[in-house]
Amino acid sequence: MKKFLYPLIFIIFSNLINAQETEKLEPKITFSGYAEIFYNYDFAEPENHIRQPFLYTYNRHNEFNLNIGLAKAHYETENMRANLAAMAGTYVQDNMAAEQGALKFVNEANVGFKISKDKNLWIDAGILPSHIGWESAVGKDNLTLTRSIAAENSPYFETGAKISYTTDNGKWFLSGLVLNGWQRIAKLEGNQSLGIGHQLTYTPSTIFSINSSSFIGNDKPKGEKKMRYFHNLFATLKPTDKFTTILGFDIGAEQKEKGSDAYNIWYSPNVLAKYQITEKAGIGGRLEYYNDKNGVIISTATPKIFQTFGYSLNFDYQIHKNILWRSEARGFSSKDAIFIKDGNPAGGNFSLTTSVSVWF
Repeated sequence: MKKFLYPLIFIIFSNLINAQETEKLEPKITFSGYAEIFYNYDFAEPENHIRQPFLYTYNRHNEFNLNIGLAKAHYETENMRANLAAMAGTYVQDNMAAEQGALKFVNEANVGFKISKDKNLWIDAGILPSHIGWESAVGKDNLTLTRSIAAENSPYFETGAKISYTTDNGKWFLSGLVLNGWQRIAKLEGNQSLGIGHQLTYTPSTIFSINSSSFIGNDKPKGEKKMRYFHNLFATLKPTDKFTTILGFDIGAEQKEKGSDAYNIWYSPNVLAKYQITEKAGIGGRLEYYNDKNGVIISTATPKIFQTFGYSLNFDYQIHKNILWRSEARGFSSKDAIFIKDGNPAGGNFSLTTSVSVWF
């Protein structure tokens, strides 16, 4: 193994030194910020104001709150880049509950080096945005106000290292990753495994792109090790300047028991669309289905566990070039009565959400 590893390290560092010697771009530091205030009314009226256990954004009922606030610094030269971002909000409370101390408030902390003199080939390491999914934690960048069940139950962030390559014409992007686990900064106690993943994106034109991403690894302690295999596939179509649609499909498999040849499967198809009515006003919507009948990712105490259909419709208005107001109606319908309504089990749920996003 060493006779292959040492030459590889030598090649990488040789290219890195050569790349630094040809640096042309003056060092540049930029600062940015983002904040999103929201209000949600869940018609189930949960007494503790916490909504669904499978939602991790906009998950407070009948109160104004901060979904996410970000402050970010970005450093860039010809052959180096770095990001440091801190965050606060209910997104942090719900998504970072498993993290330690001050790590809960870290959104990004990574550094990257260009390792080729002539090609767009980089190595980045640290706390990174997830390479999986068609939606991100930053609300203004998504077609709909809220996140899909698929996005909420796959990684928003990851920690590790990746090597990435973008072709000269910008049409192909390819990366390989080594990760601490499934949406983790610090590794789970007792876990001795590293995860791996890939991302492949093809963008032949401004009209169409397609993305394939994966995760392979174990997210449990060594004694309970179960291999997880996950694939995320989505295509983005933008036939006109006013209309955008995303077709997405997630599928995952995890061993039923340690060392088992039998697997529990979950999957989620999604269709999202947005139409820009005017320069400032637009509408968007989503149809989704999430089937996790074995409770790998979302567990319930009901016979069919989690088999849920969802829909949403939102209206957006650009108040200012950096202020966006959005409102959304969203519903869920499940095979089992997994929701609560007036203190009793219910098969459906409906809510209204509105938010204002500001950025600079």
